[in-house]
Amino acid sequence: MVPSEENQLVPKEVESAAEEPRVLCIIQDTTNSKTVNERVTLNLPASTPLKRLFEDVASKVGYVNGTFDLMWGNGDNVTDTTPIDQNSDKTILDAGFEPGKKNFLHLTDKDGEQPHIMPEESGTTDDSVQDRFIGPLPREGSVGCTNDYVSQNYSYSSVLSKSETGYVGLVNQAMTCYLNSLLQTLFMTPEFRNALYKWEFEESEEDPVTSIPYQLQRLFVLLQTSKKRAIETTDVTRSFGWDSSEAWQQHDVQELCRVMFDALEQKWKQTEQADLINQLYQGKLKDYVRCLECGYEGWRIDTYLDIPLVIRPYGSNQAFASVEEALHAFIQPEILDGPNQYFCERCKKKCDARKGLRFLHFPYLLTLQLKRFDFDYTTMHRIKLNDRMTFPEELDMSVFIDVEDEKSPQTDSCTDSGAENEGSCHSDQMSNDFSNDDGVDEGICLESNSAAERISKAGSEKSSLLYELFSVMVHSGSAAGGHYYACIKSFSDDHWYSFNDQHVSKITQEDIKKTYGGSSGSRGYYSSAFASSTNAYMLIYRLKDPTRNAKFLEAHEYPEHIKQLVQKERELEEQEKRQREIERNTCKIKLFCMHPTKQIMMENKLEVHKDRTLQEAVEIAYKLMELEEAVPLDCCRLVKYDEFHDYLERSYEGEEDTPMGLLLGGVKSTYMFDLLLETRRPDQIFQCYKPGEVMVKVHVVDLKTESVAPPISVRAYLNQTVSEFKQLISKATHLPAETMRVVLERCYNDLRLLNVSSKTLKAEGFFRSNKVFIESSESSDRHVAYTDSHLWKLLDRHANTIRLYVSLPEQSPGSQFRRAVYQKSSGDSGNLDEACERVKGPVVNMKSVEAILEESTEKLKSLSLQQQQEGDNGDSSKSTEASDFENIESPLNEIDSSASAENRELENQIQISDPENLQSEERSDSDVNNDRSTSSVDSDILSSSHSSDTLCNVDNAPIPLANGLDSHSITSSRRSKAHQGKKETWDTAEEDSGTDSEYDESGKSRGEAQYMYFKSEPYTADEGSGEGQKWLMVHVDKRITLSAFKQHLEPFVGVPSSHFKVFRVYASNQEFESVRLNETLSSFSDDNKITIRLGRALKKGEYRVKVYQLLVNEPEPCKFLLDAVFAKGMTVRQSKEELLPQLREQCGLDLTIDRFRLRKKTWKNPGTVFLDYHIYEEDINISSNWEVFLEILDGVEKMKSMSQLAVLSRRWRPSEMKLDSFQEVVLESSSVEELKEKLSEISGIPLENIEFAKGRGTFPCDISILEIHQDLDWNPKVSTLNVWPLYICDDGAVIFYRDKTEELMELTDEQRNELMKKESSRLQKTGHRVTYSPRKEKALKIYLDGAPNKELTQD
Repeated sequence: MVPSEENQLVPKEVESAAEEPRVLCIIQDTTNSKTVNERVTLNLPASTPLKRLFEDVASKVGYVNGTFDLMWGNGDNVTDTTPIDQNSDKTILDAGFEPGKKNFLHLTDKDGEQPHIMPEESGTTDDSVQDRFIGPLPREGSVGCTNDYVSQNYSYSSVLSKSETGYVGLVNQAMTCYLNSLLQTLFMTPEFRNALYKWEFEESEEDPVTSIPYQLQRLFVLLQTSKKRAIETTDVTRSFGWDSSEAWQQHDVQELCRVMFDALEQKWKQTEQADLINQLYQGKLKDYVRCLECGYEGWRIDTYLDIPLVIRPYGSNQAFASVEEALHAFIQPEILDGPNQYFCERCKKKCDARKGLRFLHFPYLLTLQLKRFDFDYTTMHRIKLNDRMTFPEELDMSVFIDVEDEKSPQTDSCTDSGAENEGSCHSDQMSNDFSNDDGVDEGICLESNSAAERISKAGSEKSSLLYELFSVMVHSGSAAGGHYYACIKSFSDDHWYSFNDQHVSKITQEDIKKTYGGSSGSRGYYSSAFASSTNAYMLIYRLKDPTRNAKFLEAHEYPEHIKQLVQKERELEEQEKRQREIERNTCKIKLFCMHPTKQIMMENKLEVHKDRTLQEAVEIAYKLMELEEAVPLDCCRLVKYDEFHDYLERSYEGEEDTPMGLLLGGVKSTYMFDLLLETRRPDQIFQCYKPGEVMVKVHVVDLKTESVAPPISVRAYLNQTVSEFKQLISKATHLPAETMRVVLERCYNDLRLLNVSSKTLKAEGFFRSNKVFIESSESSDRHVAYTDSHLWKLLDRHANTIRLYVSLPEQSPGSQFRRAVYQKSSGDSGNLDEACERVKGPVVNMKSVEAILEESTEKLKSLSLQQQQEGDNGDSSKSTEASDFENIESPLNEIDSSASAENRELENQIQISDPENLQSEERSDSDVNNDRSTSSVDSDILSSSHSSDTLCNVDNAPIPLANGLDSHSITSSRRSKAHQGKKETWDTAEEDSGTDSEYDESGKSRGEAQYMYFKSEPYTADEGSGEGQKWLMVHVDKRITLSAFKQHLEPFVGVPSSHFKVFRVYASNQEFESVRLNETLSSFSDDNKITIRLGRALKKGEYRVKVYQLLVNEPEPCKFLLDAVFAKGMTVRQSKEELLPQLREQCGLDLTIDRFRLRKKTWKNPGTVFLDYHIYEEDINISSNWEVFLEILDGVEKMKSMSQLAVLSRRWRPSEMKLDSFQEVVLESSSVEELKEKLSEISGIPLENIEFAKGRGTFPCDISILEIHQDLDWNPKVSTLNVWPLYICDDGAVIFYRDKTEELMELTDEQRNELMKKESSRLQKTGHRVTYSPRKEKALKIYLDGAPNKELTQD
């Protein structure tokens, strides 16, 4: 309800003294989810009795009166949950309705049962009522022929009640309206339906699923006997061999008619119905050519199933006014003269002739197709002609049949004596192709009788060729798509009906006239553009002949097999109806259960009949959740539950025998609550949950051990005070209320101390489900300001701690060091240190985990210093790494000097892994992704129970931790749904133009910040995570920086944090490197996965660069080589020097520094050549994940200055139909003349004969050799390269050139086809398309064997 609606005044009409005030009632049907957002309005006199109100509502919504309740939905009575008394004699004014205001009412279930639908015969036929109907089974209003189609979502419930017309509609599968229109027309044709019923299906000979006639029989029986509003056509389309995709293909209804008739003829071969289609729909016409000099006539007989009538003659801007006018034009002959003269067999020369068509025989059912779809040669698109064309209800075809033609002495039969075939109706529209069908009977009806008999027969036929219209198939839309429906006259009552998919409604002759098309204005060339898009497309007439006109078979006239089919379909429909009734009375609701042993929340859907009792529902739920082995049935019960808030709303004590329909408030498709199957131990008793209570999960905090206990559930009332709430908690936890501190977590990171004893829980912000932390010790921490207290810091840490799974790299250099550490520290359990947690070990040699971490860092540092002093070679990359080790400073406390012996042992073991070789461990992201096989930390660490646990305060002083947060307290800390669903932030190097240094200038770690909680323990991953791969489960404060996080991981990886990289793993198993060292882990969430990979991490001002090799003359010119690191301020030459050893080791390329160049890479296009003296960030812009080309030179570098221009040239040889390899041309300026001179030099072509063109698209600008000679813009009229249309301003442009005197090779058709295949294959491999080819329209096919992979062979 809109909050302001209840007080919004309704505009009043001007009332005289005698006028009675009126009351506006707005009723919302809440019994069904489909109608809950719809409303029906009643404007009643104030004196209306309540009884009349219920009657009017029942009439409006289509429910049986007395099967529903009305309740207040707003105003002063909104709190009144009792239904309005239906039997009261009060007026609506006396009952509390307010005139001049909106009175909202809710229509609800009565006694837990949904309202009964009003039977069809008792329902009103008022269209206005139907339009406003909001019940669960909508009765759609009448849909006339003129309505434009609006796509609707048809649910099964909308096709239950039959139309008031008595006819049944057809459900539109998606875009099968064209099929529905034709099927309804065939069904409403008595001769076709009766003949179809006489055909008997032999199940022993054919599969019923693929039998088209049988499925049509079934469909017609359902259309005749079903009580539904509409039925499905899926069985019919399945017999066509169509899959679901065909339902989304719209086709032409006339095309479907031809294809379906062909399929039926094939299926009916050698049966009584073999010639049915021809008997009903086939006509004959003569295609003739008559010599105007001698009178000789050549002709052939064609058959047709429909007559295509042109809407607008070719080249004309005016359409035919009527069908009769179009028919006259159809048989109007044309004169063949001039260059179109006809070769006369008798005259033995070309003569002027008359060519045309004559109708010889009209079928019993005459089909006229109005050719509204045409092709516009101006726009080169299909268009629809919406011009007006009238058609009569009765059509006299006698004026169009030719009798005199039979008496012509000059007429000779020939198969096609040179006659053109364009005028033949049959050539593009008829169902049989004369030239290919030897079975066509050529004029048999004319030759089997004497001439006099023929003339007599034709004359009698001419006198009785009056046809009556009975079907108009209408198309609404454009040539691109639209909607079909049919207007059909019933031969039973002579009334017209609109069959618009599942809607069937009665229409008038005026509605038929509206399908003529066009507009009310004058007819002109542009008239169709502004006309209605809804117009007739196919017309079907039936010959008016009392001796032949059939009536539909009555039920007693059905053949025996049809009677059996009717009975079978009726039983199936009754069974379906019973099933629907069961479904309608079945409550379906979400069911949850916390498994008593597995301790996981299970979810399922409980389906129970509304008349089943609560106890029976518990048994069903018990079996559904498969608790037979876990807990006895009498230890289970169902309670009302809100899963979203994790809130137990109420329990159902004493209602075990209450029906579920009454308990759940009726049968509904969706409920605003769920059910929980609650379990207990045999020695426990169930707690009573009362409506109105709130649930509170109480976590007890122990400051001494700094642990947070699992939650205890307590139920309270919102009107309780904080003081009363403390007493309630005291009873549940057995802790004193006097010293109790209660902290409410209202939302994520919002911890509020409840220190006002007199305030109510509602005032403090309690809701349905709440979470509180309590602490009840007598420590001095109670007297400290809350935000400075130990309690607040502990809860703050608890709220911000996340759990991460870290995959360690294989063969970590620190593995052996860790093995030694843990071997030394194994032994008996020890005690707790004052400062931090000590690992278990011998009492004599007891060390903290922090000490071990510091020890390892110090040893790595001293080792690197020692190596540096030994004076290794002056390789820049090695010295850089040594300096990185130099700057590492332990953030932890110094260790005890008693460990000196162990230090020496550690030092000796660490030396096994040479830090100088760490650089070789670094691999590109591509290599990393290709090589997933990683092993991890040594198995000893996984078998150990040691963990590192540190928390630093603002002053960087360690806070004593005894046990830290226990495992359960962290894992059970549930985040709010909003926080859990927070969108992940992609933490990749691409987002940053640079990377922050892990260490500041003073060498002090910037990770020493306020939030430093870190706790790790070994973790065994799932089986699919890689054999032998080692994992850590880390609990960490997500406000810690990435820099500090990496330092904590150092002892587990075994190398300094500057020598390994952190990759975040996303749901799709994609890995992205996290490089922003000064950012926190706030974008991470619980159970995220992290992969650690060896390789030097970036420092401030450094950028990771992907290096690709440019191979201009290879099929794939772009090949990935390696990942490198370039630094701000570095020269190009320095970066090349650093690349040399990496290229040699990783790529096997032994180069000298002057034998290759670096150049810009844009997608696959080579760009600016970088000169050796260029400086990154000054002369060359650089960014994260930058990409460059490395190009190996054939000789000395020709590029010496930025004023030069390097282009890639390629010669085209038209006489050989081939392209030469690329050659680089270096220009001193942008002069076209210089370019031609250089091209002349390298090719030997005279300067005056050089022609060039710029390549198109992405490098290498591939183009078919069949197109290059004429498609490129050869020899542009410009003097410089940097102007239109060339715009060559940077290195790397592709230039094709040729000798203009060289002739193009002449190709035979075979050579051209072969070359076309080769080029198509070549260009597809390189990712280039030859030419654009639009998607072809899918052909309409019916598969006789039901197999879509086999095409029907058609005539």
